[in-house]
Amino acid sequence: MKILLCGANGQLGIEIQSILKNGFSDLGTLSYVYQEAELVCADVEELDITNEKAVLEFIITGTFDLIINCAAMTNVDGCEKYEEVAYRVNALGALYLARAADATGAKLLQISTDYVFSGEEAKEYLETDAAEPQSAYGRTKLAGEELVLGACKSSFVVRTAWLFGAQGPNFVKTIIELALQNGEITVVDDQYGNPTYAHDLAYELLQIAETDEYGIYHCTNKGICSWFEFASKIVDIAGIPCKKTPCKTEQFPRPAKRPTYSPLRNKRLEDTIGDKMREWPDALATYLSRTKLWEMVEQ
Repeated sequence: MKILLCGANGQLGIEIQSILKNGFSDLGTLSYVYQEAELVCADVEELDITNEKAVLEFIITGTFDLIINCAAMTNVDGCEKYEEVAYRVNALGALYLARAADATGAKLLQISTDYVFSGEEAKEYLETDAAEPQSAYGRTKLAGEELVLGACKSSFVVRTAWLFGAQGPNFVKTIIELALQNGEITVVDDQYGNPTYAHDLAYELLQIAETDEYGIYHCTNKGICSWFEFASKIVDIAGIPCKKTPCKTEQFPRPAKRPTYSPLRNKRLEDTIGDKMREWPDALATYLSRTKLWEMVEQ
């Protein structure tokens, strides 16, 4: 099997590389189809997915069996300010990969987000629920979903949320930095979702990709919490003494609207390959025990 990994240097891309190299993850061992898989890693320096001609040439030349697209503009407030740029990356870039995948017979796995939902109902969202994004980020990612599914018959769209991993910035790292430097954290307690460990997500993506069960999936760690509850668990597991103060979203206005309640239910996983995702506190504890982030932050 030959795999193209776009956005290879991000949190999720790094975990996919690691699991493919090792052949196993915390959640299980990869199947034989990935043995001796040839992995081609591409970030924007190697492949600009917004250049349709370059994408088609790259993929035709590479003769890939599977394309995993982790490339995206994920700065939510940046997308709000530069929606046209976000659309080129999140929607058109995904479309160009989908067209090239379909033309060459490759499977395409596209990563998406809980931000495609309004977050205005206190419910877990299913894959079949109507999308109603409230931000430019959500709109452009939803457009990417629709374009991919329309252009490539062998495509998967996997929505996730609140991602944290070893590479790059994330909420966990930010909270530890603030707790160590300030001795206190103030975090919103009126936005709810599912924290997701990139390591666990990466394994499930590879499990999904070896099937022919195409379409939309949700994949997050199990359990629902607020950002404040997530932050509190982070500093508690890390053993950082600090003052923890909850606040409301309106106290910290941002350019882009965040979903108030957007937990995802992994229903399609349950119905196909089985949902092996851990409870989020367990995944967080594993992540922190491996990274020991508090030892890396200058106080």
